Amino acid sequence: MNDDYRVVLAGNVIVDLVIEVPHLPERGGDVIGTRTELYAGGGFNTLTAASRLGAEAVYAGLHGTGPYGELVRSSLTAEGVGLVLPARSDGDTGFCVALVDAGGERTFVTSFGVEARMTADETAAIAASVRDRDLVQVSGYSLVTQVNGPLLSRMVARLAEDVRVCLDPAPLVADIPAEVLDPVLARADWLSCNAREARLMTGAAEPREAAQVLRGRMRSGAGIVVRADKDGCWLAAPDSHDIVHVPGFPVNAVDSNGAGDAHVGAFLALLGRGASAYEAARGANAAAALAVTRRGPATGPTLGELAALLGEETSSALGLS
Repeated sequence: MNDDYRVVLAGNVIVDLVIEVPHLPERGGDVIGTRTELYAGGGFNTLTAASRLGAEAVYAGLHGTGPYGELVRSSLTAEGVGLVLPARSDGDTGFCVALVDAGGERTFVTSFGVEARMTADETAAIAASVRDRDLVQVSGYSLVTQVNGPLLSRMVARLAEDVRVCLDPAPLVADIPAEVLDPVLARADWLSCNAREARLMTGAAEPREAAQVLRGRMRSGAGIVVRADKDGCWLAAPDSHDIVHVPGFPVNAVDSNGAGDAHVGAFLALLGRGASAYEAARGANAAAALAVTRRGPATGPTLGELAALLGEETSSALGLS
């Protein structure tokens, strides 16, 4: 196992206002929520998923002064996640309203705060904090913003080659300008997206076909994961010309909020531990499956919980037991 790595989020940790609803309202309509919670979300889910699997996790993003910023910092501290930047005094952290329907599906509305107003000096501080062998996670939620997008795109393009970069394009990928997205794709070592995002980026309806198209947009040796919810994921590994299906784990989902983030965080943590791409993808499928059986966004499993689902042979191969 390799302990000389960190998972660094160059993205946003915001607050989630989660409202459970029997169904989404029609346009102009209304619906009564059945349960409401407020907690840290966004990139927090990725960081906690990685941290709970033994990675040193670091938040290299902005956080504000106000009730949401305080909630973000206290939540990160409780999970043992480090901070790169000090709190901004010119505003609060943003928030996301997440509507979770009776089937466990989620729909989001996001309102950004100070995390969308990065400066060149703050970007330089993030770049200076990155170490050799770090796994740097970049989110489309940051790239889509008018201020942060160009700054982070240039920063990522200049990172040293021994820093592994993973891009999660996020649901707003179609709104990211090409001049911002393309340099990140050209530098990324990994792209992890869901099937909808893959379709938006390629026009291909099937995950396997989308992965093939995406491979042509990235540099030689880059890997691709197309997440397919309960069906697992499709993997285009750097050391293989094939695109393979990695099966998922059947569970009874109660809340899919944060499942994709749990998948990405687990995948990066397992890669950092020295797992092969296939082993890391299978472990990430298991982590996402466990995450959706619990309410709340930051529900990634611990090492012991993941090992119990994967079984002794796979757990040993991943260094979990």
